[in-house]
Amino acid sequence: MSDILIRARGLCRSFRAGEENITVLRDVDIDIRAGELVAIIGASGSGKSTLMNILGCLDRPSAGQYLFDGQDVGELDAAALARLRREHFGFIFQRYQLLPDLDAIGNVEVPAIYSGVNRGERQQRAAELLAQLGMADRLDHRPSELSGGQQQRVSVARALMNGGEVILADEPTGALDSKSSAEMIELLLELNRQGHTIVMVTHDPTVAAHAHRTIEISDGRIISDTRDKAEPEPAGQGKPASTQHSETRDGSLFSRFGEALAMSVKALTAHRVRSLLTMLGIIIGIASVVLVVALGTGSQETVLQNISSLGTNTITVRPGSGFGQRDAQRTETLVSADTDLLARQEFADSVSPAVSNSVSVIYRNVEATAQINGVSGDYFQVHNYNTVAGTVFGPRHVEALEQVAVIDEDTRDTFFTDGSDPIGEVLMLGRVPVRIIGVASSSGATFGPSSLRVWIPYTTAMARVSGQSFLDSIEVRVADEYDTSTAQNEITALLTTQHGSKDFFLVNSDTIRSTITSTTQTLTLLVAAIAVISLLVGGIGVMNIMLVSVTERTREIGVRMAIGARQSDIIAQFLIEAVLVCLIGGILGVLLALSAGYAVSMLNESANLVFSNTAIAVAFLSATLIGITFGFLPARAASRLDPLDALNRE
Repeated sequence: MSDILIRARGLCRSFRAGEENITVLRDVDIDIRAGELVAIIGASGSGKSTLMNILGCLDRPSAGQYLFDGQDVGELDAAALARLRREHFGFIFQRYQLLPDLDAIGNVEVPAIYSGVNRGERQQRAAELLAQLGMADRLDHRPSELSGGQQQRVSVARALMNGGEVILADEPTGALDSKSSAEMIELLLELNRQGHTIVMVTHDPTVAAHAHRTIEISDGRIISDTRDKAEPEPAGQGKPASTQHSETRDGSLFSRFGEALAMSVKALTAHRVRSLLTMLGIIIGIASVVLVVALGTGSQETVLQNISSLGTNTITVRPGSGFGQRDAQRTETLVSADTDLLARQEFADSVSPAVSNSVSVIYRNVEATAQINGVSGDYFQVHNYNTVAGTVFGPRHVEALEQVAVIDEDTRDTFFTDGSDPIGEVLMLGRVPVRIIGVASSSGATFGPSSLRVWIPYTTAMARVSGQSFLDSIEVRVADEYDTSTAQNEITALLTTQHGSKDFFLVNSDTIRSTITSTTQTLTLLVAAIAVISLLVGGIGVMNIMLVSVTERTREIGVRMAIGARQSDIIAQFLIEAVLVCLIGGILGVLLALSAGYAVSMLNESANLVFSNTAIAVAFLSATLIGITFGFLPARAASRLDPLDALNRE
């Protein structure tokens, strides 16, 4: 087997600059044997760095052929090139290119992460490499806490992490003082003696003098190739001894996901304020959706409970053709005879006529406006009222037009503030005195104006209060064993025959229920849609911030690609970051919604917010989908960056 590790023939590299085509390399032929220490020198712009980038698989030639260990590099796709960089090359950059958010061990172990080495093994190896390079007391220091020479040693340790069969050093002493430069040269010589093939680019002849070969480039062409020292013996079949025990592996999909998750968490925690601001739109959107659904569900449940308390088998007969009729109040259609007719029917459990007026009620020195309802004794059964004191009036009171009254608890509390017993006391309904015989409490609610309520016999109300001879409505409670729809049809037929025409309309509590349910759901969906819009705006905010993050971290992406990260690794990291932002934002949004709901309940006991597990689950699902949807574009943009362009981006 030939010991030629790197072979290039006819390499050319051109760049487009506006309308001009600039050629940097011209017909370069080069062979590098395993174990050599080669220095490439030349003036700035001569093409030496471009040649090293092509040899390190960071760039592709415009023409020519490059073989690494007999393999044609030009035939490899992006994933294969990443594998080649990961398994065979180690880079020492002039500006170190360390990741600022990681400590020394964290920076050194990154290549092994992309190779699938387990955490314990790679951290132990990173610590050993740093200790060998005199950095044992700086393992937990970040780049900003290290000197230039120390940062370069961390860079060397990173290059050796996966073995570093070939070490490519770009101006390794360019940013160092004379002492650190001498130490770096000695370190490279020692690595070469251990079997590493080293290619270094330098403009300093004193640095190049330590190499076995010096290749000089001018205007993109090799003008000299001199061997200054004896050719080394091949070491370990072309591989340094340090790589024999540390063959890299790709790792399982699960382990790669775990590593990407860990790196994403580190990136987010390193920029907490930016991450929190990114989450803000998601937090508000999720909280809005959960709160709106809880409010809508709670309101709907409250209304339906109130309707149920009235009975689902209640039918109200009203004059006119519908609620929208302008002269409904002046339509004199319903009379007492209609009540008697309906009460005799098989479907009727209880029937009550009703007339109502709003008048001023006076008790001693207290005056308030109350709703005066003229009804029969069956009214309290129709509406499920309970008597908390005294009794309700019956047929005898109705027939005798007695001036008796039943009041509700609010009326009692308004006029009898001292807690005295209202039974037997007299209220003035305008100029009509009535004696209180009972206090009623509803098990649910009734529809109508929210005011104090006083019930008197409807005959008394018609004769002494309103002076009218017709009824405002008739309320029928259908017997439990009777079908409500059938009863409704029979009522319509009876009253149509009785009146000679259909001059009335019916209101079924089931109809009210369905109408209110439908209306509440529509309003909830409408407001939820508005909340979803805010959620989408939050998602767009996530995408924008992630795109900014890609721009800010372009050099980091370049470094990761140079040391072996696949495009899928870059996509996974940025996509996971976006999903984490949305999921954490979703959790905080749900907690905010629950806290707000608790606060509202404490401030207003009548408020009813019902939090749905389904709504919360959908909120988390939405957060995940937003993270994936709006995180994919920035992640893909990051993965498609050219490694060399990313490294050189300011």
